[in-house]
Amino acid sequence: MSQIDMQALGQRAKAAATQLARMTTAQKNDVLTAIADALELHRETILAENALDVQDARAAGTDDIWIKDRLDLNKRITGMITDVRNVVRLPDPVGKEYDARTLENGLRVSRRRTPLGVIGVIYESRPNVTVDVVVLTIKSGNAVILRGGKDSLRSNLAMVRIMRDTLTACGFPADAVQYIESPDRQYVSEMLRLHDYIDLIIPRGGASLHKLCRENSTIPVITGGIGICHLYVDETADFDAALRVIHNAKTQKPAVCNSLDALLVKADIAADFLPRVVAHLASSGVSFRAEPRALATLAGTGEAVQPATSEDFNTEWMSLVLGLKVVDTLDEAIDHINAHSMGHSDGILTRKADDAEYFLNAVDSSAVFWNASTRFNDGGALGLGAEIAVSTQKLQARGPMALEELTTYKWVVVGDGHVRA
Repeated sequence: MSQIDMQALGQRAKAAATQLARMTTAQKNDVLTAIADALELHRETILAENALDVQDARAAGTDDIWIKDRLDLNKRITGMITDVRNVVRLPDPVGKEYDARTLENGLRVSRRRTPLGVIGVIYESRPNVTVDVVVLTIKSGNAVILRGGKDSLRSNLAMVRIMRDTLTACGFPADAVQYIESPDRQYVSEMLRLHDYIDLIIPRGGASLHKLCRENSTIPVITGGIGICHLYVDETADFDAALRVIHNAKTQKPAVCNSLDALLVKADIAADFLPRVVAHLASSGVSFRAEPRALATLAGTGEAVQPATSEDFNTEWMSLVLGLKVVDTLDEAIDHINAHSMGHSDGILTRKADDAEYFLNAVDSSAVFWNASTRFNDGGALGLGAEIAVSTQKLQARGPMALEELTTYKWVVVGDGHVRA
């Protein structure tokens, strides 16, 4: 594979971003509709390339759950195309004015949303991210440079080619979407230093990728997408509803960042509720890591329950494993969550409104839940159409990053010959 000129790639992206910023909402919606149509038209081509990626992953011994939840597009491609059409229907944040007011001297001031410019996204495994990112960046007027994982290279290249061809056919700059085809890590390092061209880096992957970006980037980085998610159940919870929520949070897609990693149960109900949890989830293949008090309530329930190690509650499982812990009070549950959570998704199952509000205020995560599954911390599930990432930081954007989170703002000041005294 030939060398990639990253400086030239950045220059092309920046030039494309200046063109995108001038496109109207109608033009952007038209090109997104055309992209959805093109992805549908070339569905079989995409799935054929994806099948080769899946085949290689299986040959390499990759876990089947990981392949199903992160790599295989067969059950995801229809929803992926639907999400493109959903984004078309969403309001365009670019040009939106807010905080408008008139000062005492007659100056009219407001803030106006404007694209960030060029966004660099480094991600692993999930080829559907390619389409989500492209659609959101185009709608928000940004160019994007993509660097996906080598395990989804064929899938990504097929979709990028289709989308770039569509951009060209609709009069948009194809370089608004660029993909670093080489899996060589040197290009990640070079990408992290393209501060003259890239305005924001968003990594989507494991802790090592986030650490690499934070420590080596000369560009602002928004990190997230790493879980260790919790649910706390108190004595007032509806047990049947709680079991449904826990089952959904743990088993619907266990290899994603908003899946449940640890269940905290109040001591008053542990002897009754925990055996029901184990029985309910074990039939779906879940195994358990229980701290001593939880383990004592589960004596005789079988080999699916093992003693928890010191590191188990600091582990994002990404698999059908669930930590179990008994706590005496709501504050003990909150203290445990704040000590072990990565600030992603944490919730409480209770019918006590005061305790729920106390929990929602005290737990410092990007999304907090009351009687709902942690799986809802997702752009599509929260009505945002799609997401480019889930940010667990506290600057600029937090939680699912969708259209508005991909813009910044400028101050607009309108006068009538005003001069400053």
